Amino acid sequence: MAWQEIGFIALEAAIKSILLAFVLLTAFAYMTFAERKVAALMQVRSGPNRVGPWGLLQPAADGVKALFKEEIVPAGADRFLFIAAPILVAVPALIIMAVIPLGPDTVLFGRPMRLAITDINVGTLYVLSVASVAVYGIVLAGWSSANKFSMMGGIRSTAQMVSYELALGLSFVGPIMLAGSLSLRDIVVAQQQSIWYVVLQPLGALLFFVAALAEVNRAPFDMPEAEQELTAGYFTEYSGMKFSLFFMGEYIKMIAVSALTATLFFGGYLGPMVEEYPLLGIVYLGGKTLAFLFVMIWIRLTLPRMRYDQLMAFGWKRMLPLALANVVITAVVLVLAQ
Repeated sequence: MAWQEIGFIALEAAIKSILLAFVLLTAFAYMTFAERKVAALMQVRSGPNRVGPWGLLQPAADGVKALFKEEIVPAGADRFLFIAAPILVAVPALIIMAVIPLGPDTVLFGRPMRLAITDINVGTLYVLSVASVAVYGIVLAGWSSANKFSMMGGIRSTAQMVSYELALGLSFVGPIMLAGSLSLRDIVVAQQQSIWYVVLQPLGALLFFVAALAEVNRAPFDMPEAEQELTAGYFTEYSGMKFSLFFMGEYIKMIAVSALTATLFFGGYLGPMVEEYPLLGIVYLGGKTLAFLFVMIWIRLTLPRMRYDQLMAFGWKRMLPLALANVVITAVVLVLAQ
């Protein structure tokens, strides 16, 4: 019986993983379409409208084009690292969603079911560690390409990571202290029992979202790929599917950090009637995630890119002191409230 139960658990995890990967890959394709459409609307133009009805098949056309493009490896490149780098960027983006709860526990097909691939008691640490791995892919892409623009992009990414990663990690601490747990599911449940943490941690929520923009190299923090300065930065020498993998990693991480923002500060899957109908949690979390994705696109189309020294100063002299102050104030308030 024990082996049969283990088999069921393994099968359940495999099915959840395949479904989540399929949803994320589909979402990546249509995020590229949505960004181009939103940009077109804000700039009073049409955007993609030729392939399929309303241009909805444009992502499929782009995928086919990337699949058949010639794969070029520069003569001076380190071939193994050049090929491994885009994989190191894309894979962490896919697996970061494994610990994000999509809804409350429910019963499906006569079995208790958790609406997440897994729930580990150090989920926040898992997210931070996995997110940091993608930076290695960017650095290796820049170094292995034997191109000065790519190398500069990789160096910029390293310095950028050091400057915002501390503030990003400290912005996790507020919800962790309020919930008394490192588990993302426990953080959502704690918000159900009190109030959304954006009310109690407005500064922490703002710092997290700003640092998340830098995490995914989105404007105004897209210095590692600054087209006007570095051609395309760390992926200048990439083409075909390797080029697409970098964009896959960026867009799927956008989805992941948007879902994380909703989970940590905006109640995650919580919403009306979610206890009676647990699958509604997926709808609520999806809606909140879409809202933050729209804000990311809006920011890219509104704000100019920061100068590199301004980013360093912003990370060390503004975000880090504010993040430390937020942690200290939260700790003091919690002690006084006991």
